[in-house]
Amino acid sequence: MSPPTLDQFLGEIAGIIKEKNGTQLQEYLIYEPPLPPLYNKIVSEIKQFYPTNSQKALENKCISFIPEYDEGDDGGSRTSFIMFMVKYFTFLRDVNVDNLIETHDLLKALLNQSILALSSSIGVTVLPTVVSLSRTLARLAIGLDKRPELIEHLIKRESVVENEATERVTLVESSANVIREAFKKCLSERSGPPSGVDSNGKPEGRRVGIYLMANLCLKLFFHCRKLRSAEQIFGNIYQQSPPLGLFPAAQRVTFLYYLGRYLFANNHFYRAQLALQTAYDQCHAQCISQRRLIFIYLTTSNIILGRFPSSRLLQRPEAAGLAEKFQPICAAIAKGDLASFRKYMDLDAQHAEWFLQKRILLQLSNRCEVLVWRSLARRTFTLSGSQGAVTSQGDVTRKAAPTLSLQDMLTLATLLEKRVLGYAEDTPKSNGLTNGHTGTQRTHTNAIFVFPKAQTPPPQEADAEPPYSYVDPDLADVVDPEPPLLPNMEIIESIVASLIEQGLLHGFISHAQHRFAITGVKDARPVQVGFPRVWDVIKARANKEVPGWVKERKAPAFGPGMVVNLSGARPAGAAPG
Repeated sequence: MSPPTLDQFLGEIAGIIKEKNGTQLQEYLIYEPPLPPLYNKIVSEIKQFYPTNSQKALENKCISFIPEYDEGDDGGSRTSFIMFMVKYFTFLRDVNVDNLIETHDLLKALLNQSILALSSSIGVTVLPTVVSLSRTLARLAIGLDKRPELIEHLIKRESVVENEATERVTLVESSANVIREAFKKCLSERSGPPSGVDSNGKPEGRRVGIYLMANLCLKLFFHCRKLRSAEQIFGNIYQQSPPLGLFPAAQRVTFLYYLGRYLFANNHFYRAQLALQTAYDQCHAQCISQRRLIFIYLTTSNIILGRFPSSRLLQRPEAAGLAEKFQPICAAIAKGDLASFRKYMDLDAQHAEWFLQKRILLQLSNRCEVLVWRSLARRTFTLSGSQGAVTSQGDVTRKAAPTLSLQDMLTLATLLEKRVLGYAEDTPKSNGLTNGHTGTQRTHTNAIFVFPKAQTPPPQEADAEPPYSYVDPDLADVVDPEPPLLPNMEIIESIVASLIEQGLLHGFISHAQHRFAITGVKDARPVQVGFPRVWDVIKARANKEVPGWVKERKAPAFGPGMVVNLSGARPAGAAPG
């Protein structure tokens, strides 16, 4: 007796394969609960006629229904799809949705087999099913990762060896590695023209799945913080993919978001801004949550580049609640208020946890402090700088260059540093702490190494056990700690010189007079010449090329892996004919 429902199902699958209807195949291969009644009947028949120890019989059943492929296809192509169908039926038979770890393993095995079928001549037909399985596996892996109580008992089953060290492969990363194989199959498609684009200007063959699979991989790699693996995805696409503009908007926006995130994490803020701005512009206005994700990193990149969001921009729906997070930073930078900036960037600050969660705190803290110093120099010049005097000697008229007193800048910087350290006038502010911290303000860098004398712990009682009884012999002769160092003229000159080198100040330093002189002033205002706009300076110096973003198909350069036709070539040194 033969299972009637299973036979009917296999007959319909065979018809779909003949028609090469990938969408219909994906709709037929249902695997997520709750299953429709017809599929529950199929599962019952599989359990009855093909239990666990009858794998060969189930394989023969699939062979009897799956048709031969078109002329020219090899037998291996048919075999890979047959084994996928066998794996699909065994998944339906064995899966226990109450055991999510086991479900994840079975689903990963099913996806692995579908990727083998993706390599066959009907790979385009199987592609929608591979995408569906990949999405489900990614969603399940991230869900399990967010519930550590379900996976804490897992032992290390897979590992990669790198630099003679063993690194654990997490459940999320192992899922991403499987999906990456499908990405490679799509990227390595060799059918059709070399450009990978058909006569209608659309990606051809399996190439239509390049960015679908890449985006799923990137989602998982970013979740488990494996940016090195993400870099490989971007590199492969940059070398082999058709232009990004040929793909649907959803795929473009998602890919550019992750590319911008990757560039941001590697301190390429101008390139990150280019990718994120395009992603934001192309993201539909109704996709508020997606636009918000892009907006956060786009705004952060722009602040680091010297462009602050307007009040009108921060009133958009996707920017709800972001004004109170970003505007204080922009205000501190614009004023050159070093104390407020460091206080706001402190780990104990109100929004520090949110900045850490979004992984933008260190970038804002480290990169924007340069802009604070630039604004402090500008503010010092507007308050006390010399605008330059015109002098006449006979028929010769000379105009002295506008200058900034570095001593004045040192005075302001010292005042602001004392506020950071909690000083009241010239006396360290005592708050009873003995760990070098002052309230909730950001600790001065030097406080990591030394304590102010006023905060030295009081002497212990004779019979009291000291809190740290061990002293390293190498540190036994260290002198008493000194108070944290405040800025001096050398530090100010170094900072100003660095700003000049970066193009954020225009002029030179007179070390003898301790002044910064602005050069090139003619009819323009000195403040405009000496303190150019940060964005203009960075934009003029930046490289507009964004690695990973294929904007147009370039002619392939000669290199490894290329086949060169040398028929008819003359021997080296031969005279031209």
